Amino acid sequence: MGGVTRSRVRRPADEARRQILDAAERLLTEGGVAAVQVRAIAARVGMTDAGVNHHFGTRDRLLEALLRHGGRKIRAGLQEVLDSWLDRGADLGELVDALAALYRQGYGELAVALHAAGWRDEGSGMLDPVVDALHALRPDAASVPVEDTRLAVAALHQALATEPLYGPAFRRSAGLTGPAATTPAPQLRWWTTHLIQSLGLR
Repeated sequence: MGGVTRSRVRRPADEARRQILDAAERLLTEGGVAAVQVRAIAARVGMTDAGVNHHFGTRDRLLEALLRHGGRKIRAGLQEVLDSWLDRGADLGELVDALAALYRQGYGELAVALHAAGWRDEGSGMLDPVVDALHALRPDAASVPVEDTRLAVAALHQALATEPLYGPAFRRSAGLTGPAATTPAPQLRWWTTHLIQSLGLR
């Protein structure tokens, strides 16, 4: 007995693109970049492969759009955290955890895969609100250039974006074993502690 075939419906282009990206995001979360295939997306949204390609052209362009979609979500998620974060005493660990959670959804792997394939993001400043908030909290903000805070945030961002792919291997290379190698929580606490110290927040 064959599977149920969903009837295909015509939908506005914006809605179709959003549904495709939402389906691609779910596949990314479930199985990584390799799972984000046009056929799988088409099946989830009730389109043909050609219908998906009509909106994005190629799988590579779809992946680029998915990364931008993720970037928008990351910015929105960060803004949400920042909006309440400062009101509750600026717990830096919460900010680090929020960023790490977003990258665990597959966006770190996607960014690395696209970068390895030659794609370059021309945008900048996604973490400007974080830099601004942290720099304003520094007791030495008046005498330290904001670039110092930018470098600290960039180092954190690099570590969090690559953690899902490389974190355990990097920890094992330093001699950590068992849960100390496979669990990211101690590394996130380390980053939080050292970011606090480097920014003079304690």
